[in-house]
Amino acid sequence: MINRVHELRKQKKLTQQGLGNLVGVSRQAVAAIEKGRFDPSVWLAYDLSRVFSISIEELFDFERSERK
Repeated sequence: MINRVHELRKQKKLTQQGLGNLVGVSRQAVAAIEKGRFDPSVWLAYDLSRVFSISIEELFDFERSERK
C-alpha cells in the first residue's frame, strides 16, 4: 500500500526502530510497511497516524494503492 511512513518518520527524526518502539512492532515491520510489502492492521495504522498527528487517510493512499 502506498504510504507516507518513511517521509514522515524522517521529518520526525525517528529511526525505524524508534518508530517501531512507539507503536509496538519491530524495525523490520516498519521497513516492510515503508516499502509497501506489508499492510498494517487497522489498529497499527491508527497508532502510526497518531504518532504523526494525521488521519489514516493522510498516511495511506487508498485511492492509488492496489487492493489486495
